[in-house]
Amino acid sequence: MAEQTPRYKTYDSPAGGWGAAAATAKVLIEQSVVGKGSRALLSMNQPGGFKCPSCAFPDAACTKKLEFCENGAKALAHEATKFRVTRDFFAAHSVTELMEQSDYWLEMQGRLTEPMRYDAATDHYVSVSWDDAFALIGRHLRALESPDQAEFYTSGRTANETAFLYSIFVREFGTNNFPDCSNMCHEPTSRGLPHSIGVGKGTVILEDFDHAEAIFLIGHNAGTNAPRMMTPLVEARKRGIPIVAVNPMPERALIKFTEPQDIVQMATFGSSAITSEFVHIRIGGDLALLKGMMKVLFEREAAGETVLDHGFIAEHTSGFDALRADIEAQAWPDLVEAAGIDEAQIRRCAEIYIRSNATLICYGMGVTQHQRGSELVQQIANLLLLKGNFGKPGAGISPIRGHSNVQGDRTVGIDEKPSQAYLDRVRDVFGFEPPRAHGHHAVESVEAMLAGTAKVFIGLGGNFVRAVPDTERSYDAMRKLDLTVGIATKLNRGHLVHGRDALILPVVARSERIETAKGEQFVTIEDSMSNVTASRGVLDPASEHLLTETEIVCRIAMATLPESKVDWASYIDDYDLIRDKIAQVYPALYEGFAARIQAPMGFHLDIPPRRRVWATPNGKANFLVLPGLAVNAPVYDPAMLRLATVRSHDQFNTTIYSYNDRYRGVYNDRMILFMNADDIAARGLEAGAKVALETIGTDGVARRVDGLTIIDYPMSRGSVAGYYPELNPLMPLGFYDKTSGCPAAKSIPVRIVGAAD
Repeated sequence: MAEQTPRYKTYDSPAGGWGAAAATAKVLIEQSVVGKGSRALLSMNQPGGFKCPSCAFPDAACTKKLEFCENGAKALAHEATKFRVTRDFFAAHSVTELMEQSDYWLEMQGRLTEPMRYDAATDHYVSVSWDDAFALIGRHLRALESPDQAEFYTSGRTANETAFLYSIFVREFGTNNFPDCSNMCHEPTSRGLPHSIGVGKGTVILEDFDHAEAIFLIGHNAGTNAPRMMTPLVEARKRGIPIVAVNPMPERALIKFTEPQDIVQMATFGSSAITSEFVHIRIGGDLALLKGMMKVLFEREAAGETVLDHGFIAEHTSGFDALRADIEAQAWPDLVEAAGIDEAQIRRCAEIYIRSNATLICYGMGVTQHQRGSELVQQIANLLLLKGNFGKPGAGISPIRGHSNVQGDRTVGIDEKPSQAYLDRVRDVFGFEPPRAHGHHAVESVEAMLAGTAKVFIGLGGNFVRAVPDTERSYDAMRKLDLTVGIATKLNRGHLVHGRDALILPVVARSERIETAKGEQFVTIEDSMSNVTASRGVLDPASEHLLTETEIVCRIAMATLPESKVDWASYIDDYDLIRDKIAQVYPALYEGFAARIQAPMGFHLDIPPRRRVWATPNGKANFLVLPGLAVNAPVYDPAMLRLATVRSHDQFNTTIYSYNDRYRGVYNDRMILFMNADDIAARGLEAGAKVALETIGTDGVARRVDGLTIIDYPMSRGSVAGYYPELNPLMPLGFYDKTSGCPAAKSIPVRIVGAAD
């Protein structure tokens, strides 16, 4: 399927442009959906159409232009593919045989077409009726000694209506075990920001990019992970707005970008420079940069200048003196060493911030995936609070989330630590007493499987076992279970690493129509800037045997809870009834849901900090101190390097579209180690050499990945990068942020231990 000969060549062309157009055409041809795929793209992210199944960046208000990117086109093409995984496919391939195939090969087999059950006697999946599948799930769940022996996973592709019902079913069943894909990405936002500003979300809307006077991009690669974000960034640069990118590895799209929708640029092969300042920090150096910038602000104040917003600080914040004491105690040599850049650049960044009257700070998993990621997010909030950059146009904090409804799922109830007020509303609306104890996040769920206290895993979308850390231990954990259920559109590794009983339940995709006895239905999605919009599929379902995620959840509930107080059957056909219940449980956010969702662009949920209202215990925005300069535990080994796992440009989360990563110059290979030339030479190695990596300074367990090719890449010194999920085996299960449970995938301590055998 993929070319076999690896090659490595620096990519000098702009990101986007004709390269993106060619890649879009290629994937439509590859999946044999040129006609219907092209038609569907015209409806993607448009009023009356469906929301992209890829990133969570919001839609522009202008509806006269195409609102999709290269990676959105890939996601749609792979969803709309002509290829099918039928019962004949499973008859021809045992699970053992399928385990030998690559993630890419599994993805390329196409759409699942009917429910399947694992048959241990033959090691094959075999056809099963929907009724029998639901009965099997119900028997397993009812047989548990405690509801807490079940784990209920949710993927960010799950729509609000389904996620809400899932949360109600699981709580009526009796547990708050909600491992979720957000646990592995922006959970530090959800857990860290509420202590600072009272809400675990960003405070920015898309229009703020038009009013910003400076934009900081910290720890994320917009050109690959949120390509539609490039449009407002290009427009900001045209206005002369400084854009500061902070990252251990330069990313092509933030250096030079051609807008595929700009006719003049495309016709003239033109491009735009995006970043006005590239801050080449070492992995984990963000904290030192932020503290260094704050130190400059305090120095300027001490010299008699007014650079802080003292009125805002006095009226709206608490903890200022403690923060100032911490920042003033930092020594410049220590800041420079920890950040990996010189003092002059830190001062330049501070000057850009000082001159701006409205600053946006956008950040990604380069910030959140550290051992103290939640507290690092709080330091970004500190910097913004010092100049009152909340509650005014062009200012605020913006987590750039990667999955299309991961934020919405959390809003409507997918939360292992629900508030007591929310649980009271569930009780009052649905008439049952929900469990009050906290449940498991993703890492805790794997730990429960290993301990034998978890017996059932139900995955509502996603590829859980490939996303979580410590791959081999996680495989062992899943295989200990009595039942695993994968609710999905495509075959993936999670269906092959399974419990003693296992089901694959195929679903209607985001781009496909939902028809029920009540007529055509639509679902709703919340983007990363808290805008809720309708999503209506336009394609025919891939098989007549598919069910919607909503019907699957309702029928699991009916099979498990025969005495349920909830009228599950009614929700299968009428999604307005679900939205009515969402409005009852969340009146402050969703009052008038049915009417408000009729607006072509949907509606924004209320984010109190935009009104300078702080839903914290003291009613203030809080400056919070993170002592020292380290966001990861020190490792006393002179050979130590910090590894960040990253996605390629031809990848969405665990879904591999090809073996190429053109912006980084990698073709036909994913076993790569991006490494600084000086670090290569210091170890007596050469670019192109095959080496192995080993985790160091953790729990004493040897973890090793062989067969990595060294690529000379402009990484910061001491920092290396490689692809996720191939390098997940190097990340110990216990290596995570204790506040949020988010794995520290951007800071794994490793060493090169020699050539692979």
